[in-house]
Amino acid sequence: MFVLDFLLDIFSNYPFIAATVSWAVAQITKVIIVLIYYKDEMSSKLFLSSGGMPSSHAAAVCALSMSIALKYGLADPLFAVSALLSFIVVYDAAGVRRSTGEQAKTLNQLITELSDDKQISDDKKVKEVLGHTPLQVVVGSLLGIVISVLFSFLY
Repeated sequence: MFVLDFLLDIFSNYPFIAATVSWAVAQITKVIIVLIYYKDEMSSKLFLSSGGMPSSHAAAVCALSMSIALKYGLADPLFAVSALLSFIVVYDAAGVRRSTGEQAKTLNQLITELSDDKQISDDKKVKEVLGHTPLQVVVGSLLGIVISVLFSFLY
């Protein structure tokens, strides 16, 4: 009985469902775009990766904020919390993560050059996790907002 109640609660939580569906749609869209435009082989890593068009981070948090606004109103403290979270995540996706990804790329180029000269080992490379361009964040945000508005008619 507990599991059934738990599942019913989760599936009746409109903000959670809108955010989760927005994230999944953005990730699936990302895979489709890569397959169409870059002809890469599909892998499970691609579905769970960060970066790319559209931003699944932005889609999820914007869907969450919009659905909370639609369900509870803009004056509700829950909206304030989710909106602030959205601003932080979107800023981080387009700003901080993008910058650190570019720095990692530069470091790896340097390591490659130094390893060719045998001055450093090639196993010192760092992971290059790129953030999003502003366009990727805007498209992800709009995707999340549209999905949450569509889901508001279902709930």
